[in-house]
Amino acid sequence: MSRSYNIVSIPGDGIGPETNGAAVKVLEAVSKKYGFDPRITEYKAGGCAIDAYGVPLPGETLEAALESDAVLLGAVGGPRWDMIEAERRPEQAILGLRQGMHLYANLRPATLMKELGNVSPLKDPGNIDLLIVRELTGGIYFGKQGSYKSTEKLFDGTRKGTVAFDTESYSEAEIERIIRRGFEFAMKRNKKLTLVDKANVLCTSRLWRQIAKTLTEEYPDVALDFLYVDNCSMQLVSRPATFDVIVTSNMFGDILSDLAGQITGSVGLLPSASLGNPGMPGLFEPIHGSAPDIAGQNKANPIASILSVQLMLKLHLGEKDAADSILEAVRKTLADGARTPDIAVHGDGEDKGITLVTTEEMTDRIVANLE
Repeated sequence: MSRSYNIVSIPGDGIGPETNGAAVKVLEAVSKKYGFDPRITEYKAGGCAIDAYGVPLPGETLEAALESDAVLLGAVGGPRWDMIEAERRPEQAILGLRQGMHLYANLRPATLMKELGNVSPLKDPGNIDLLIVRELTGGIYFGKQGSYKSTEKLFDGTRKGTVAFDTESYSEAEIERIIRRGFEFAMKRNKKLTLVDKANVLCTSRLWRQIAKTLTEEYPDVALDFLYVDNCSMQLVSRPATFDVIVTSNMFGDILSDLAGQITGSVGLLPSASLGNPGMPGLFEPIHGSAPDIAGQNKANPIASILSVQLMLKLHLGEKDAADSILEAVRKTLADGARTPDIAVHGDGEDKGITLVTTEEMTDRIVANLE
């Protein structure tokens, strides 16, 4: 094989090992068909790393990620680590990887596949095919935070007690590079870009709008519009098929992408890609969480993780034919009626003509359908 790639696999916690294992299995299968060599090494991050090393992101994991071509991440976290101090919680592994790998652009496509029929909870969803471009290394998740005891009182005389705060800040450079990514993806799609913000309240959002308006001069073919995040949430439910590319801040993107996942059937279907500058390794992961309630039960939907491999091959490694093969295999498997529990029951009950399958069975069917 003339083409080889250094892939770091981080299974994580909860259902992470199950879905990540499915993704690796599909990657290994498709690589044999298309003549490239994914050299996969496994590292710990998240709760399992806390148990093993006392920290959510061991130095060796971050070092391996930085030296890789791409990282496949499962999911991290779970109730067993909920009482750990904030700076050592499993979720810090994700933030640490994003920041350490300089990944500022998170791409979250949301497509309602025709093979899934009525899986969307919406009565008439239409042809949903949108992309959320989320800023990933700035904003409130990385701002100054803390808490203090206050001696002040509310208007009714009640003592405030403990006050907690989280601060959002964005620089012009951070905003410009992510909005530019939004314009670039819109140019490759349907040339519609929606900036989602809260400019009627937030100073940071007003800066986002100002920069977006300036950039329109460089992308005259793209139609730019603006929506407040609360309004966008309503519009995603009432007219989801009218959206093309959404660009937004870290927190708003986090929330809206889960909503987009639900209206397309399940967050278990949606992959994501986190990218930095060209030539740097990327991070590919499903948008769902660790789902500890079903961990180890062979019930998790592996499709989001498998499609994360598809994104990795298509957007990052240049293996377009292999990526197309994975997507077609997923669609054929769904068309054949295979369903994990999250997409098997909707409305009045189980859909007709479907077969309820386990995580492993769904994965094996997808592998069998690779062309």
